[in-house]
Amino acid sequence: MKLLQLDFDPAIAAEFPQGDQSIDILGVPIFDGPSLWTFLIRFGFNLLVCWIITHFLYYKKSHRRDYYFTYMVFSATIFLILYQLQNLQMEMTLALGLFAIFSMIRYRTEQLPIREMTYLFVLIGISIINGSGLTSSYTAFVVTNILVILLIWLLESLGFSKRQATKIITYEKIALIKPECREELLADLKARTGLDIVKVQVGSINFLKDTAFLKVTYIPDDPEPNDIDMITKFKNK
Repeated sequence: MKLLQLDFDPAIAAEFPQGDQSIDILGVPIFDGPSLWTFLIRFGFNLLVCWIITHFLYYKKSHRRDYYFTYMVFSATIFLILYQLQNLQMEMTLALGLFAIFSMIRYRTEQLPIREMTYLFVLIGISIINGSGLTSSYTAFVVTNILVILLIWLLESLGFSKRQATKIITYEKIALIKPECREELLADLKARTGLDIVKVQVGSINFLKDTAFLKVTYIPDDPEPNDIDMITKFKNK
């Protein structure tokens, strides 16, 4: 008895599915193993990259636990948002990414130092890259993250991110505020304040009281910012 060989018709096969079928609700599968593994691997990779930047490059010098927490949570949240929206139109994803970047300006109760803002921008950018859909190979994807880490490490090693702070001082030796006495003024300020002052700017001058406001730029020993550096007088309550 000979068996008849029939041509395979995909349309007919689609009407009569065979094998195990995933259960879905409103067209969304309850469990998708391959997609879940892809998500976990990319999330772990993004978390690893952000942790390397935060722990070994930022926290090593700053020792700011508050920003450590902010950077890790912020980067993870941005990744999750972008990853879940990667199936939407590119305009929507890009708009959300830009919104996240510019929203960091409002994400503060005090002025954010330039170094901290730079790291926040970098971590948001990395999370957007890792959370968006891949447009090139996995090799280019990994190399992009490595290049960012190497660039930050190189600039940190060369000392380009050395933090500086400014302080307002009421100064009474106004004879030293003349341009030709700048070196003597710096020496006097360093001796009296004990600060590693690198620049002095002269502000308002009061000849009736023989005082002047000086804005000094110095290299702080304490990684914590001084919230009252720019205060010259406390308000009476």
